[in-house]
Amino acid sequence: MAMYDAVVIGAGIEGSATAYTLAKNGQRTLLLEQFPLPHSRGSSHGQSRITRIAYASDDHYAVMMKEAHVLWRDLERESCINIFENCGYLSVGTPEDPFIKDTLTSLRKHGVKYDIISHNDIKSRYPMINVPASTIGVLDHSGGILRADKALSAFQECFKRHGGTINDGEPVLQVIPGDVVTVKTSKSTYQTSHVVITVGPWTTKFLPSLGLHLPMKPIRISVHYWKEKWRGQYSIQKFPTFMYGSVYVMPCFEYPGHVKACLHDGPEIDPDDRDAVNTNYVTETVQKYVSEHLPGLETVPSVTETCIYTMTPDKQFILDNHPRWKNIIIGAGFSGHGFKLAPVVGKLLSELVLRRQLSYDLTKCRIDRFLPPKHQL
Repeated sequence: MAMYDAVVIGAGIEGSATAYTLAKNGQRTLLLEQFPLPHSRGSSHGQSRITRIAYASDDHYAVMMKEAHVLWRDLERESCINIFENCGYLSVGTPEDPFIKDTLTSLRKHGVKYDIISHNDIKSRYPMINVPASTIGVLDHSGGILRADKALSAFQECFKRHGGTINDGEPVLQVIPGDVVTVKTSKSTYQTSHVVITVGPWTTKFLPSLGLHLPMKPIRISVHYWKEKWRGQYSIQKFPTFMYGSVYVMPCFEYPGHVKACLHDGPEIDPDDRDAVNTNYVTETVQKYVSEHLPGLETVPSVTETCIYTMTPDKQFILDNHPRWKNIIIGAGFSGHGFKLAPVVGKLLSELVLRRQLSYDLTKCRIDRFLPPKHQL
């Protein structure tokens, strides 16, 4: 029976970042994935994610993002893969909007270069955005696009270079706790000193067998691509990533001549039956948004894909030891904003495995915030 220092279950971006960090720290590490890689069934596929340093309401993530930005650059150098496209991130809202106020506070506090753009300047700089006269823009120069598929591949390839092993197409059937943890899969049985569980939307199905019932819900995100009416108006050379209201927008990057515009919400699903829900209201909401605010785009999406968020009630991550078995570590509930922070998440989960001093205060990410007082440690 194979013995490892650590077994990471789930090879999405958070699990892959964690496995990479553990292997880089000399740990004999196995990374298990239930599906053949690469796949599009979870939360880490696709070619792009928005990234930025400023966080409007969660300053502890802004602090982490400063390091994440550095670590992404480090991964680029180690892997020789281009991961970050620095086209900027534009927040749009009224000057009184708490989102705008908090974004400015975060940018100033963390010394991030930014511009405040008047409504007239928005029209001048970005004529293909139509927003109300009452709005302003805040351009975060640190923002842009992470090449998601390249980032995932970089972590996995560098993990293997550091001696790590990836077994894909191997679902985990059982985790048996103990001083030495036994992990039974569809193909084999492994023993390990530590297990890290990063199974994304399957967390709510996986954890009850370990006595945990956490209030997370997977939701389906419809990812729409909208064709330009005039080619080049929304190119990455001219157009930033931006968010106004609950819709986020990326310039033409993945599909030639197509803008990515998505609602930051969706219906609750079973990750094993994600297409069973009706998402017409999501498409209709974004369609109305595109018609009103992006006049240079066709009003019917050319391509629609699917992603999954795993939401916690407070939209804070779960990064913690199991309340009973400290050698079982859980990373979950990334609530639609975990990808950009993956290098730091991997570092923190590795610190929990290695029992090192944590680099950040994880009070807001503890499991016991969801447990009755008598179960809190």
